[in-house]
Amino acid sequence: MIILSAVILLILVAFIVMVVLKISAQVNERLNQMNQSLQEANKIIGQNLGNATSAFGNVQEQLGKLGETNKQIIAISQDISSLQELLRAPKFRGAMGETMLENLLSQVLPKEHYRMQYRFKSADAVDAVICLGERLVPVDAKFSLENFQKMLASTDEPTKELMRKKFIQDIKNRINEISSKYILPQENTYDFALMYIPAENVYYEVIVKEDIFTYSLQKKVIPVSPNTLYAYLQVICLGLRGLKVEENALTILKGLSALAIETDKFKEDFNILGNHLLNASSKYADAQKRFEKVGERLTNIQDTNPVSS
Repeated sequence: MIILSAVILLILVAFIVMVVLKISAQVNERLNQMNQSLQEANKIIGQNLGNATSAFGNVQEQLGKLGETNKQIIAISQDISSLQELLRAPKFRGAMGETMLENLLSQVLPKEHYRMQYRFKSADAVDAVICLGERLVPVDAKFSLENFQKMLASTDEPTKELMRKKFIQDIKNRINEISSKYILPQENTYDFALMYIPAENVYYEVIVKEDIFTYSLQKKVIPVSPNTLYAYLQVICLGLRGLKVEENALTILKGLSALAIETDKFKEDFNILGNHLLNASSKYADAQKRFEKVGERLTNIQDTNPVSS
């Protein structure tokens, strides 16, 4: 009985040991799987951290570039502010207007058909003249913008209206100055002039005011903007081509007149030569007849006085 109990105990211990070993093997397997999973997770996390670090580095680089761009934008804005300050100066703005006008003229017209800073006998100098034949079209590029800018900057209506009235008066004063100084038919100008307005919005403000436009036409001063001046210059180009054709036609007519005179002289000489040739031919015929008569007489003489052999 005691031996049986010991055997049973040994079997139970062996079974327990087997179970423990099996469980231990399963636990070790699970631990190995978990370890592998942890290693893979660490690897992925490491890669993600590397990507994150690279991305962070790229972000820092882009932020650095953005900072440089912001500095450039600030510098440009400062330059624009400086340019605006310069444009507020009437002399600088006038020089800019003259430069724009010269560029436009040079792009459309041949150089011999316009002049910059043309001076009249009165010592007044207009910004440009367009040469059409022997006459000139004055073009003035000076323009006052102070009150116009104040009108745009005004927020309350009474101030805006006051600045508008001052701006209109500035325009009329400029029209009067152009009309009196530069429309000089006695110095070969046409009886009108062009008032070049370098800004389209200012030009629009001028032409929409019927009283200003009517006033300018009464003074024979035509407002033009860059776009409308370009159209005028294209029409002038067509006129210049017509003048060129007319000049060529006059040259051809003069040549034909000279050729007609030479033809008449040649005809006269040819008639004289023809008369000489006719006279020579007549003399030749007379001489030939006389020579024939002399020959006949010699023959008759020989026939009437035969020589005996």
